Amino acid sequence: MLIGIVKKNAIMQIDFALEAERREHIPPAEAIYQGCLIRFRPIMMTTMSALLGGLPIALGYGAGGEARRPLGMAVVGGLAFSQLMTLYLTPVVYTYMAAILVRWNAWRSSKTLSPLMQAGD
Repeated sequence: MLIGIVKKNAIMQIDFALEAERREHIPPAEAIYQGCLIRFRPIMMTTMSALLGGLPIALGYGAGGEARRPLGMAVVGGLAFSQLMTLYLTPVVYTYMAAILVRWNAWRSSKTLSPLMQAGD
């Protein structure tokens, strides 16, 4: 459950950023920033509903609640941690990967053009 929520949140941010890059021709850093701003509310709603649903288990309410409390603590703690990692790490990794892709394309185009330029001389 936790991995699915984290993946869905990251995919929503990245999908929006890629669409913004393609349609509006904006740089990757600006695109992921807009994606984070627009997708923040749905991401928070999804995570908070799951987190608040697991809160009674984490607090140990009900008959035999003390036996289920470790599971609830793991779910609530995992959701809170994954939420922070999704909101902070996804934009950073996206920006770094976009920079690596730009460098790769520049290197590849320089390697492709050099034999053509030598043949034309």
